[in-house]
Amino acid sequence: MSDDALIFVVDDDVRLRGLLSRYLGENGFRVATAENAAEARDRLRFVQPDLMVLDVMMPGESGLDLVESLRRDNSDTPVLLLTARGAPEDRIAGFEAGADDYLPKPFAPKELVLRIRAMLRRAAPPAPAEPPLGPIQLGPLVFDAARAELRGPNGPVRLTGGESALLGALARRPNEILSREDLATALDMDESGERAIDVQVTRLRRKIEADPREPRFLHTVRGRGYTLKPGL
Repeated sequence: MSDDALIFVVDDDVRLRGLLSRYLGENGFRVATAENAAEARDRLRFVQPDLMVLDVMMPGESGLDLVESLRRDNSDTPVLLLTARGAPEDRIAGFEAGADDYLPKPFAPKELVLRIRAMLRRAAPPAPAEPPLGPIQLGPLVFDAARAELRGPNGPVRLTGGESALLGALARRPNEILSREDLATALDMDESGERAIDVQVTRLRRKIEADPREPRFLHTVRGRGYTLKPGL
């Protein structure tokens, strides 16, 4: 992860956009901004951000609508949502839409920077600090942890940064039961991330399971966590 990453801030509050641009710039990031979803779409034709920071409550198309649209278009750019609504159901709605992290307003700028750096670390290809993990077979799919790439008979299967990090953490310890706390730690999340793990598991199952309601590979172990059981 490099601090020269391009961060795309989308927020209709001109004062907040200015503050975030200055603070992120002072912390070594490059910054692009837009004031609404329409302008963001236009700018995305010409820029490829390493991470997006989206306000949820914007005039017209909301941040939730925008991230859902990006995921439908197979964008795997990490997304952090900003919102004044911090209830658990609001956070879950953000994760279900396809966001990778969620920060309620008001927030400390330093916390935003720490979360951005953590997300960029999760999205980056893992550095092989240990012998590289061989390909993991999941029926007709193959997960290459070294490349953070999932492939099927028809080519690559798009994973978000959070989904790829989750699958990588499970693939490194196949057939072991990993608690939500274990997975949150592996994904560099704080304690609030444990609830988000369940949402990421649900999204990942849609991509690796023929029937997500009857999972063959990614199993829930009641009261203990999750386990990945590779196989043909």
